[in-house]
Amino acid sequence: MGIPLTVRRLGAMASLLVTCAASLGTPPFRWRGEFARQSATIVRTSLPAIALSIAAWGFSGPGLQAGNFLVTFGSIDRAGGFMVVAIIREFGTFVTATVVAGVVGTMLTAELGARKVRGELDALEVLGVDPIREIVAPRVAAMTVTMIGLDLLALVFGVAGGYVATVGVLGGTTGGFFTSFFANTTFADLLASVIKVAIFGLLIGVICGYYGLTASGGPAGVGRAVNKAVVACLIAIFFVNIVYTQWFLALFPDVSVFR
Repeated sequence: MGIPLTVRRLGAMASLLVTCAASLGTPPFRWRGEFARQSATIVRTSLPAIALSIAAWGFSGPGLQAGNFLVTFGSIDRAGGFMVVAIIREFGTFVTATVVAGVVGTMLTAELGARKVRGELDALEVLGVDPIREIVAPRVAAMTVTMIGLDLLALVFGVAGGYVATVGVLGGTTGGFFTSFFANTTFADLLASVIKVAIFGLLIGVICGYYGLTASGGPAGVGRAVNKAVVACLIAIFFVNIVYTQWFLALFPDVSVFR
């Protein structure tokens, strides 16, 4: 009985991850220039979509929905605490990851896939240029590091959306909102948020890089590779989020107490 395709793919992705790590950690460090360029591209292409989507959800989700629930009990000034759970721990990281996967991840897969089907990657190898070291590894590193900054900005926009709904629409007070928010925000929440989103970035980079490097069948094959990469990224994000959240709540049970 042969090895299942899914297992082979996971093994190949793990191998790609190890190769990228080795490429980044050994001289010469020519990848730093490409890392900077890709980081700027990620921010430029992803930040507007992240800011708009997370602000809109912060306004309508924990802002209006949770806020209306609290108004019923006369506790609208506790709405800031909901932002910690909804934005910092969960939705801020999720939106950041899905937008980056849909915008940047697809670009990476399409670029590598197009080069693969045209034979450019093989030509580079013939010339002694390692495509993983020169192309894939800097992009994976950029995606991992840049996701942290994007996540922090997403938290700001998400909480701002919730603030507008709470204070501007539901009649809450600024003091009550931020008192509740900071009373429920811990350093563990922020640290766990940035670590989780960095893991998401690493997964997106490796998954999209793998499907781009293995694309075949001309332009149609590149399209299939992009589709598979996005689906695989979303599955990985969902799975890691479930496991990570359970681990975080078990390790820091005090964060479950609403203050």
